[in-house]
Amino acid sequence: MPGDSATRDQAAESAHFRALESLYGAAPINRLFESRLEISCSGRSAIHFEADERHFHAAGAAHGTIYFKMLDDAAFYAANSLVTDRFLLTTAFNLLLTRPMRAGRFVAEGRWISGSRRVLVAEARLVDGQGEETARGTGTFMRSKIPLAGLDGYRTAS
Repeated sequence: MPGDSATRDQAAESAHFRALESLYGAAPINRLFESRLEISCSGRSAIHFEADERHFHAAGAAHGTIYFKMLDDAAFYAANSLVTDRFLLTTAFNLLLTRPMRAGRFVAEGRWISGSRRVLVAEARLVDGQGEETARGTGTFMRSKIPLAGLDGYRTAS
C-alpha cells in the first residue's frame, strides 16, 4: 500500500530518536549534570537543564565545564540522530562564550550542518530562560566502530 513504507520509515526514525534519548539518560555523567535530551526531528536536538551554584567557579558564574558538556552533547545528538548504526565520537569542538551563565533554566539547541558518511559537522547554541544566547559551539563528529545497538541504554521499541 502507498504510504506504508513512509510510515515504517517514520516509526523507525522515531524509535531511533527515543533510543538516543534513553542512551543520553543512561550516561553516568548525567548524574552530575541533571538534564533531559529531546530529539524532535532528524538533525536537531535540545537539552533542557538548570544551572545552579554547584556548577559555579569562584567568581559566582557557571564554570566552562557545563558550557562545553551541554553544547557538545546537543551538537553530538543532532549529528547522531542521522546515524542509526554507529556511535559518533567528538573529534573537535570550538566554543564561543558570549555571556556569563548564572543560575536558571537553559536549553542547548543542536543542529546538524553537513556531512553524512564518515564525518559530520553540527553546531549548538546555549540559550537562557529569557531567550538570550550565552554561548555557541561547533563540533566535528566521526563514526566509530561502536554499534549503537550494543550500548547499554540504547533501547529501541520491540
